[in-house]
Amino acid sequence: MATQDVLDAYNAAWGETDVSARRTLLEKSWADDGIYTDPMAVAAGREALIDWISAMHEQFPACGITQTGEVEEHHGVAHFTWDFTVGGAPAISGRDFVVLAPDGRIQSITGFYPPPSG
Repeated sequence: MATQDVLDAYNAAWGETDVSARRTLLEKSWADDGIYTDPMAVAAGREALIDWISAMHEQFPACGITQTGEVEEHHGVAHFTWDFTVGGAPAISGRDFVVLAPDGRIQSITGFYPPPSG
């Protein structure tokens, strides 16, 4: 799968409220032992990421991730910009740095975004 297709499935998983459908998207895009890291969380393994996304949906109903910039990649690493949306409206913007596994799925993502205001 092309990197953009992998990222499309990963980003779609963030907007998916059905856990089974989210798992299917992450099986396509996320390595079994992939690691997600952002300023608020570390999720080691696909199931931990599924749980983290569920927790975000509990706190922010109708949330998701929309890629806002082109993916840049070379030598198995990539980065892209995104908006975390709530109810379709951008709530916070950030950038993800991606390491790809040999099979092209995501081995790790490290996300950066500014702290929430207020």
